[in-house]
Amino acid sequence: MIYRSSAITQGYVNAPKRALLRAVGFCDTDFEKPIIGIANSYTNIVPGHVHLRQIVEVIKEGIREGGGVPIEFNTIAVCDGLAMGHEGMKYSLVSREVIADSIEIMVEAHKLDGLVLVGSCDKIIPGMLIAAVRLNIPSIFINGGPMMPGEYRGRKLGIGHVFEAVGSYSKGKISLEELEEIERKACPGSGSCSGLYTANTMAILTEVMGLTLPYLSTIPAISSERLVMAREVGKLAVELVKKSVKPRDIITRKALLNAIVVDLAMGGSTNTVLHLLAIAHEGKVELSLEDFDILSEKVPHIADLTPGGKYFVVDFHNAGGVPALLKELDKLGLIHRDALTVTGKTIGEIIDKASEPIDREVIKPLDKPLMEKRSIVILRGNLAPEGAVAKMTGVRVRKFRGKAKVYNSEEEATKAVLEGQVEPGDVVVIRYEGPKGGPGMREMLVITAAIVGQGLGEQVALVTDGRFSGATRGLMIGHVSPEAADGGTIALVENGDEITIDIDKKLIQLEVNDEELEKRREKWKPIVKEVKGILKRYREKVSSASKGATLH
Repeated sequence: MIYRSSAITQGYVNAPKRALLRAVGFCDTDFEKPIIGIANSYTNIVPGHVHLRQIVEVIKEGIREGGGVPIEFNTIAVCDGLAMGHEGMKYSLVSREVIADSIEIMVEAHKLDGLVLVGSCDKIIPGMLIAAVRLNIPSIFINGGPMMPGEYRGRKLGIGHVFEAVGSYSKGKISLEELEEIERKACPGSGSCSGLYTANTMAILTEVMGLTLPYLSTIPAISSERLVMAREVGKLAVELVKKSVKPRDIITRKALLNAIVVDLAMGGSTNTVLHLLAIAHEGKVELSLEDFDILSEKVPHIADLTPGGKYFVVDFHNAGGVPALLKELDKLGLIHRDALTVTGKTIGEIIDKASEPIDREVIKPLDKPLMEKRSIVILRGNLAPEGAVAKMTGVRVRKFRGKAKVYNSEEEATKAVLEGQVEPGDVVVIRYEGPKGGPGMREMLVITAAIVGQGLGEQVALVTDGRFSGATRGLMIGHVSPEAADGGTIALVENGDEITIDIDKKLIQLEVNDEELEKRREKWKPIVKEVKGILKRYREKVSSASKGATLH
C-alpha cells in the first residue's frame, strides 16, 4: 500500500528527510509503516486537558501494536470557565479556527497518513472535527472524559453552580463562607466540567456522528476504562488508514441530523448549533438552522441532565450512555440507522447491540418526556430575521413581554445585574458581542448565572447577539442575527422598548413600528471596538452566527 507519508519516506531523493526522521527515533522498518499523527490539546491550566498525556501514551502503544508509527504534536486549548467575564473570552470561539488551522498545518507539512484527535472542552472538539473533515484523511477522536461532580451538603455540584452562587452572594442569599465552600467542592479533579455543558455535549455528539468508539464519550476522566479504550483507538487509527476510511465517509448529512436529534433529546448546549453548522460547512454538507427548527418539533427532551435537569454526565454514562439513548430515540424512526462509524458498523448495528436505558430517571421513556418538543428553539421576528437560539430545558416560561434595558457590552450588563439595577419584567439586551461586533462572540455565563443566582431566572429575559455557556439556564436568547455590528435590528433597540418572546410561536419581536425603526436606522452608527492581532483579522473574515460563525 502506498501511504501519503511516502512523500517523505520513500526513494533516494528523500534521504535527507529520512535522516531527520532517524534523528527522532525512526528505524528502517518504520519507513514502511503508516505515520499516525496524534493532535494533543494537553495543557495543565485546563481541567479537561491536564490528564491527556497519560491517554496519549496509551494511544501510542495501540498505534504501534496496530503496525503504525505514532507522532505527537500539540494544539491550543482555552478554558472557557477561566476566560469567562473578561476580554479573554473574545479569544475562545476564535481558537476553534486556530486549532483547525494548526492541525491542518502539521498534517500537511509532514504528510501524515492518519490522525488521532485527543481533546476536551468547548472549542477544542469542534476545532478538531473541522480539521478532520477539511483534511479528510483517516481520523478518529477521543475525548478526555467528563469530570466527576462535586458535592456540598449532600448536593451534587458542577461549575455552573459556582457561577450561580456568585449571584446568590451578591443578592445576600448566601454567605461568603458558603460561596467559598461551594468553590472548593465543585470541581474535584480532572475532566470536562461535569454537567451537560458544551464540552460534554460536543463529545457525545461526536460519538453520535460516528467518529469515536461507542460509550467512549461519557466514560469518566478518572476511569481506567478510558485508558483501555485509548489503546483500541490507537489500533483502530492504523486500521482506518489501511482501509482508507475517511471523515467525510462518516460525517455526512445523516450523521449530522442524528447529532441534532440527540442534542435536542438531551437539551444540550446551544453552542452546538454554531459548531454543527461550521463542521457541515467545512465538509460541504448541507445543514441550516431550518434543520434544527424542523427536528425541534419532532424530538422530545428525555435526558434529565444538568444544568437544566438533575443528573450529571457520569449518571448518564451509568444509565447506558449514548447507545442507550439512541436505542430509545430509534423508536421514533428519526435516527438514520445506516450512518457509518469508525468501528465499521452502522449506528443501527450499534443500537441493536445496545441495552435499553438502565436508569429511567436519567433517560426517560418516550411516553414520559421532560418536554414533548422544542428543547432548543430557533426564534425569528423583526429582532432576529435570520434567527436566534434559545435552550428551554428547565425553563417554564413560554411567553415573556418586558421592557428593554440595553447595554453595549457584557461588562456593562454584568455590572448592572450585580448592582441590582435589573428588575423583574426586564429584558436585558446585550449587543455588539456577536462574532464581528465582539469580536469573538463571547459566552456570558457570568451574567446569566448572576441573574439565576439572584432568583430572577423566571422573571427576567436576556437577549444578545453573543452566546451562552452550556452551563447557562433561564430564558436566555442568543445568536441574534443579523448582529448589531452588521446593522441588525438589535442595534436599534432603545431603553424602554417592549420586546415579546413567544416560544410556542417561535417569535422574538421588537414592538416598534417599521417607520420608527427606519428613523433610528438613519441615525445609527456602529460601535467599532478597538482590537488588534488575531481579533482584528477574525472580525474581517467571520460570517454570521446563523451560518456557524465560519470564516470566509
